[in-house]
Amino acid sequence: MSVLDEIIKGVRVDLESRKSLVPNLESAIANTPKPIDALTRFVPGPLHVIAEVKRASPSKGDLAQIADPVALAKSYADGGATAISVLTEQRRFKGSLADFKAVRAAVDTPMLQKDFVVDRYQIAEGFINGGNLFLLIVAALDDVQLHDFFEYGESLGLRALVEVHNQDELDRAKALKPSFIGVNSRNLKDLSVDFRVFEKLIPQIDSSTVAVAESGISSRTETKRLEELGAKAILVGETLVKSQNPIEMIRELKGI
Repeated sequence: MSVLDEIIKGVRVDLESRKSLVPNLESAIANTPKPIDALTRFVPGPLHVIAEVKRASPSKGDLAQIADPVALAKSYADGGATAISVLTEQRRFKGSLADFKAVRAAVDTPMLQKDFVVDRYQIAEGFINGGNLFLLIVAALDDVQLHDFFEYGESLGLRALVEVHNQDELDRAKALKPSFIGVNSRNLKDLSVDFRVFEKLIPQIDSSTVAVAESGISSRTETKRLEELGAKAILVGETLVKSQNPIEMIRELKGI
């Protein structure tokens, strides 16, 4: 069983209790206004940063205590992050919906509820709690699920960040014609990162799509190279939560 399989197994168990928190989902959806279109914030210009509130990861374990996720998120916004990602997977990333809600109440920045989507409920959950983006990991879904979840989220006014790790997954993602494609350089089997994944896949993403580089990004040297490859945004968690000054780190990664 791969790391991804193990994570999803836990997500499915936890999902049952999460569903009980919103007994009348359709009513909640009907009473939630459409979110700001996150795509409108990713305008041409300096490299965009999706800054992540991330307590832990399967590859590194605990990363930071993050006693105050709101203060961290505000520093991300002050540093010029275009969007803020908050982990809500609790077993391997120690995230929570409470973190997401707290950050949403404190910032106006578009937000990504970072979860391993295996059910429409998770997409609706992000929507009713003020999300703007949701994650679809191609490796975790068959084509029927991928298309269904993509269309469902977009019908709510959300934008999908469709994440890929290899050529086959990129081909499947491009068939959706999404606004965002994330290229993750982390190998799902051994959790290593390989910059060559960026070099191979990012140039194949059409310029009309926001190409997002994910995982293992820690320096301006790397982000400058990613821009040359065609990346318009980066998603960064570990580097920021470990930084003594997230505001300056975001600016450094952006090259401003």
